Amino acid sequence: MPPKGPIDHVVTSGTFSLDGGTWEVDNNVWVVGDENEVLVIDAAHDPEKIGAAIGGRRVVAVVCTHAHDDHVNQAPRLADTFNAPILLNPAEAPLWEMTHPERKPDQEISDGQVITAGGISLKALVTPGHSPGSTCLYSPELGVVFTGDTLFAGGPGATGRSYSSFDTIIDSIRGTLLPLPGDTIVRTGHGDSTTVGAEAPHLEEWITRGH
Repeated sequence: MPPKGPIDHVVTSGTFSLDGGTWEVDNNVWVVGDENEVLVIDAAHDPEKIGAAIGGRRVVAVVCTHAHDDHVNQAPRLADTFNAPILLNPAEAPLWEMTHPERKPDQEISDGQVITAGGISLKALVTPGHSPGSTCLYSPELGVVFTGDTLFAGGPGATGRSYSSFDTIIDSIRGTLLPLPGDTIVRTGHGDSTTVGAEAPHLEEWITRGH
């Protein structure tokens, strides 16, 4: 039985809706900390499953990498259940309000901010492009970066919908993520993990293909 740590991985399933379309998705939810306290990264779809991974630990914060509905749809419920604040970059406000018009995040995330739980520090790296305030969370100590939907195994996150920009996400990946150590593990918002070193050689291919 849990707890475990320092990183627990939960896969939840539901839908993502934007610009009039809805898609079935599986989301990665990350619970980071020690046996006493944790951060939850991206409270998606299934609060009971996420709650089981948390166990009896204190939740320091529910951190949102961005505000697409599949990443935040359970953030208020989880925050209320565990008496924890919701953290989100303020540039995400238009997307957040589509899902939670009646509830604002509790605290803002800014670039360079350090969030700590269970002795593990995560540095916020604001990486716009997939959305205006997309934010990655980097732990040098663990050698891990949680990239939300900014960087995946095989390329950048999608930029074909409202509030997104391909040129911007490329700038964010090039300037902020690829300079991290090559052996840094990339824990993504969907699908398999990768490393910075595995993705870095393909930057020009992504630019050429345009997505």
